[in-house]
Amino acid sequence: MRRSAVLCLSFSVLLALAGCKNPCRELSERYCDCLDEYQRADCVIEVANRERNVEPTDAELAACEQRLETCTIKADDRASCDILQTDEGKQACGLSR
Repeated sequence: MRRSAVLCLSFSVLLALAGCKNPCRELSERYCDCLDEYQRADCVIEVANRERNVEPTDAELAACEQRLETCTIKADDRASCDILQTDEGKQACGLSR
């Protein structure tokens, strides 16, 4: 009984960690949320592929984390994507230089 409880807990922790996304991926997926439905799936796949092939540096992760706080795109509110039409919105979401 004790062993099965430990295995169950370990498996739950692994599943929880597998669902974690780094801040850069989360930020990229916010951009994907602004695309049309047929483009969104391809965008999310491309983001996932890029994440597998490119490991962001600590500095890049920190920058993405900061942008997550300022980028106000919401997955359930397509109108929030309008901020990407402004210079301020692009900067807030990390899409400007």
